Amino acid sequence: MARLIAALIRHGDYRQLPDTPSAHQPYPLSSEGENQARAGAQLLHDMMVKNGWVLEPCIDSSRMLRAWQTATIFADRLAGLASSTPVIKSYDELAERGVGCLANLTLAQIEVILRQDPRFPDPPADWKVDSYYCLPLQGAESLMQAGERVATHLVRSMAALPPDEHDRVKIFTGHGAAFRHAACHLGVLDFGQIRQLSMYHCQPVMIEYLSTGQWRHAAGEWKVRSGYSPFTD
Repeated sequence: MARLIAALIRHGDYRQLPDTPSAHQPYPLSSEGENQARAGAQLLHDMMVKNGWVLEPCIDSSRMLRAWQTATIFADRLAGLASSTPVIKSYDELAERGVGCLANLTLAQIEVILRQDPRFPDPPADWKVDSYYCLPLQGAESLMQAGERVATHLVRSMAALPPDEHDRVKIFTGHGAAFRHAACHLGVLDFGQIRQLSMYHCQPVMIEYLSTGQWRHAAGEWKVRSGYSPFTD
């Protein structure tokens, strides 16, 4: 039976605001991020040629500009491996964890707002990396909720692909923490591995969608964390 493989691509480096935990920032890739995307696209191209994989022409991307730019670079480099010209479709469901009405505020500003609100206790010291903690204000979600959202999109997108005789790869460009938590929901990572691992910018992690509805790691390396990191995008 032909294989169905999802290529999870974390966007390249971008001009992230300092001390700002929100990943919903509208800024483009840096020049370094563009180079990372070109290198990652070449890596995936070579992997696909070696294995005889065919590219699904529809690439799913987060709506964040950096993810769309990453997807565009991948589409250009891998166009020759698809049955038709690649197209990019953007989805809210592939966004990183949202902090709601606190989006794009600094850590200091967020802490002041929470201290001034008599309804809520202070957040835990490690709230930014606590998978289950959700900021108690409008529109916020936890990392696990974001991962579930991404996992649902991955399942729906892969299950909708029509039968084919060729092994196929579908690209998803998005965000590291959301992808890792999605991998946990899909049974590819254990919960304890979420904090131990990260993703390299633009280097594909390949997970296979099995006919049983289960998933398994197929190729590509997770990044092993060398120490504590305050942000998870």
